[in-house]
Amino acid sequence: MSRLILYHGSPCIVGHPVYGKGKEYNDYGRGFYCTEYPELAGEWACSEGVDGYVNRYEIETEDLSILRLSSDDYTILNWLAILLKNRQFRLSSPIEKRGREYLIQYFLPEYEQYDAVIGYRADDSYFSFARSFIGNGISLKQLAYAMKLGRLGEQFALRSEKAFDAIRFLDYTIADSSVYYAKRRIRDAEAREAYKRELENEDMNGIYLRDIIREEMKADDARLR
Repeated sequence: MSRLILYHGSPCIVGHPVYGKGKEYNDYGRGFYCTEYPELAGEWACSEGVDGYVNRYEIETEDLSILRLSSDDYTILNWLAILLKNRQFRLSSPIEKRGREYLIQYFLPEYEQYDAVIGYRADDSYFSFARSFIGNGISLKQLAYAMKLGRLGEQFALRSEKAFDAIRFLDYTIADSSVYYAKRRIRDAEAREAYKRELENEDMNGIYLRDIIREEMKADDARLR
């Protein structure tokens, strides 16, 4: 199907998403961030602990170029490279600084040429998982495992003017913070707890960021699949 229903959680009703607005330092840069999961949008709407709105849209995708980071053409490192390019990280150690440079240089997809990007959302605990990998604290396998915790789902980021022209507002529902803020906290807590349990089993044979740099692995390296 080329027509999708998308949801955007917000403190306000967004009847007309405006191209060029939005935060520059979001996961995939400036854009309009949605999800195919209304429950997840409800959590986003109540992230500050107050009631919000789940805005519902319809989008025609047939003529849009869409980068799907979950496809077999990409790995978690391609997603991480985009994150490192856009999000603000406080990098203090040499491995963190070198890792950021290396991943952006060799793993960054040409995401800016696409109308939309579909991939993970690095909120709350998931952002800390990515930081642990950059600090050489967890392996690539552990990072991939961590990003699947907590039923995160994927976000659909509209980036181009063409994508904004293709989306149409349908309606909205009120997101009750007493429901969705609690769900957000529970999901995040469950993810962190499962992550701690995973770290109890040290990945002695895993691939760490330092290995990737030292052995000059690139995006097409079979060891990263």
